[in-house]
Amino acid sequence: MSFLEQFIKQEIATGLVIIVVVFLRLIVTKAVKRYSSSYAGIEKRTNLVIKYINLLISFLAIISLIVIWGVQTSDIFITLSSIATIVGVAMFAQWSILSNVTSGVILFFSFPFKIGDVIKIHDKDFPVEGEIIDINAFHIDLVSPSGERMVYPNNMLLQKGISIIQPNSEGKGFTD
Repeated sequence: MSFLEQFIKQEIATGLVIIVVVFLRLIVTKAVKRYSSSYAGIEKRTNLVIKYINLLISFLAIISLIVIWGVQTSDIFITLSSIATIVGVAMFAQWSILSNVTSGVILFFSFPFKIGDVIKIHDKDFPVEGEIIDINAFHIDLVSPSGERMVYPNNMLLQKGISIIQPNSEGKGFTD
């Protein structure tokens, strides 16, 4: 019995998984772009969210292929729990990175502000006011009224009170 005949079911299932992954990626990309098209200035965030979702789809496809090709489910769970433990310990030391990425995704879907908005961050010890010039996965870039460029972490944006000041509320923005 040849290899092709011996594993025909697995080969067909693998082909179906690949087709599903391609279609899911296309559908998700179109859906996220359609959702973000009504908001100006968020192209970078749109591409970032698409990358995150595509990574999740790829991860699920790999798990599906492992199951299709006969790896025991208990072995998968043991491996995944070991990986999760190692990643958890490593991320505990780097919780701010994970927190900033998660906050970046939350900010993408909630759209509390956009590039060009002037915001005031109500921090008791260090209040910040500036115009948003860029929004990234980990932080936003601000320009203060005096022209100073500031970087503010996304997780702090969700923890502090923020006032959105219209750029033309006093007749001018901070940058030209």
